[in-house]
Amino acid sequence: MAPVTALLAGLLFGIGLIISGMANPAKVLGFLDLTGRWDPSLAFVMAGAIAVGSAAFFVARRRNRSYLGLPTQLPASKTITPRLVLGSAAFGIGWGLAGFCPGPALVALGAGYSKAVGFTAAMVAGMVVFELVERAKSTRSSCA
Repeated sequence: MAPVTALLAGLLFGIGLIISGMANPAKVLGFLDLTGRWDPSLAFVMAGAIAVGSAAFFVARRRNRSYLGLPTQLPASKTITPRLVLGSAAFGIGWGLAGFCPGPALVALGAGYSKAVGFTAAMVAGMVVFELVERAKSTRSSCA
């Protein structure tokens, strides 16, 4: 049941990204262009997402299991680290340069946006490099 629910949730999320314009890099860049022709419409999308997410976290914090009976896994740390700040900055810079973040990039890739191909390839390459660096660190720390 969980895979079917995940598929339906992913489809709903993707449809929402398309309808809201989050999968359109021109619309996203218009939202990020505060000094030019700023398009504030995505602020309403984000506010809605924050409201829904906040309600979901409120409920999830009070449960040990999801509604599907799976274990609830919430972030344990609330510490703001340099690594978190640098990762957030890299995410924001990439979003501002390309007009995509990971979820909308995958939706745009499926919708046939050619710009999404390059972004998604770079995103996957970055994930691979990150994983290799993390494994190398892990191997060094376990050998020491």
